[in-house]
Amino acid sequence: MTKRRLAAIDIGTNSIRCIVVEVDNQGRYMVLDDEKATVRLGENLAVSGEISPAAFARAVDAMSRIRKLIDGLKVSDVEAVATSAVRSASNGEELVGVLTRELGREIRIISGDEEAELVALSVRHNFDMSGKRYMIIDIGGGSVEIMSAVGNHVESCFSLELGAVRMTDRFMASDPVRESELAKLRRFVRTELKAVFTEERPTVQTVICSGGTITALASMVMSMRKQAYTTSHGFEVLRSEVVHLLAMLVRKDIKSLRSVPGLNPDRADIIIAGLVVLDELLKYFGANMMLVNERGIREGLIIRCMKRLQLLPESTAQRNWKESVLEFARSCHYDEPHSRHVAKVSLSIFDFLAKGFGLKKNDRRLLEAAALLHDVGYFISYNSHHKHSHHLIRHAELLGFSPREREMMALIARYHRKSLPKKKHLEYERLEPKDQETVRRLGGILRLSDGLDRRRSGLVEVVALKQNGLSFLVKLLGTEDISVEIFGGNAKKDLFEKAFGGEVVLEV
Repeated sequence: MTKRRLAAIDIGTNSIRCIVVEVDNQGRYMVLDDEKATVRLGENLAVSGEISPAAFARAVDAMSRIRKLIDGLKVSDVEAVATSAVRSASNGEELVGVLTRELGREIRIISGDEEAELVALSVRHNFDMSGKRYMIIDIGGGSVEIMSAVGNHVESCFSLELGAVRMTDRFMASDPVRESELAKLRRFVRTELKAVFTEERPTVQTVICSGGTITALASMVMSMRKQAYTTSHGFEVLRSEVVHLLAMLVRKDIKSLRSVPGLNPDRADIIIAGLVVLDELLKYFGANMMLVNERGIREGLIIRCMKRLQLLPESTAQRNWKESVLEFARSCHYDEPHSRHVAKVSLSIFDFLAKGFGLKKNDRRLLEAAALLHDVGYFISYNSHHKHSHHLIRHAELLGFSPREREMMALIARYHRKSLPKKKHLEYERLEPKDQETVRRLGGILRLSDGLDRRRSGLVEVVALKQNGLSFLVKLLGTEDISVEIFGGNAKKDLFEKAFGGEVVLEV
């Protein structure tokens, strides 16, 4: 299979980021490297109107390193852009000229609208938002891009100079920050929003956010919740958590902020301004929860480059969660007939139980995904393949699932064989009690269903499930002798019985 290496470089107000990916001819890509240099092009920009000599030198040094990186990785195509700070600086064009010579490839200064388009590209590639109205927000160092969207259609797009570095320079003079400074910043943000949203204020339930402020927020919230997900991509943060976190941070000086769990010390001096802007945005749009898009502009650049090189099939942009799951399963060379049949049996059992046990629509989706993926661990080895499945699912890039949901799916798949959930299983223990119960129940359904396809022949169909007191009578239909499947089901009904509190009786 032909593969090609691409790079995207985002020269922002706070940092220069470079991502290198390897793309196959099916439009799938794998990240090979993700380089970040905190150059602070925007420091004192609001006062002087130009990029300082020190920041200029830091940027040139960073670009020299990036040039060596992409040459060493044999990158064939590069998309490189400069954003807010370079746009507004009097010597921005001069810097881009120097950096272009250093990189040996063209660097373009892009508008706020083009920044927004790149962020929207990333969102459409990573989130299944079909039929939903939502806002997309990217908080950079110099500017904030705001888009209103329905499904794959962006309704409106605005770029405001409300970035974390810019707002820090303009409003945050004290250490620790004063209440009066926070109040001035909040009034300024509200005034800017009212100036662009002149008609009726849009209200949405879902806000998808990206940028360094957002990933720092996600990391701090994870630490507060004592969670340890492999990524913050798709992570859900409540506005109440933003409010509580801000209340804690504003009482600290810079030295104390640098030791806050989950916060990169390099971002300590600008995090408060960034979170104040975010809080005002969430309040303005009436949103109580936000989703984290870890990718943003750089991934938008990669997707645009892939389209330009005709490496991205049109269907890829319209994927839903199930297509994403099946694509990952096929990349692991899974047994598709067996996995689809186990998913079918699992959903049949789920539907019989759903009303009586308060199982939700999203639980059904998690069960189906886990059932389709339960055996992907064979890709590594048969021995302990349930543990391998758990590991692969935890680290998979699956469209439409939050880190919490992916963790639950991975555990549901893990418990399809061998050990039941135990306290020594750290990932299980870290879940909230209600999520542990969901894993036990859905894991029990999957484990039983997998046993009922013991010969991987798709012979068994569940035609009825009735609860009689402390017993669950499961009526099965088979196209031939299914004694082996009955044996398999009886051998793997233990977790189901523990989770639902009753004995399983299999009947042909």
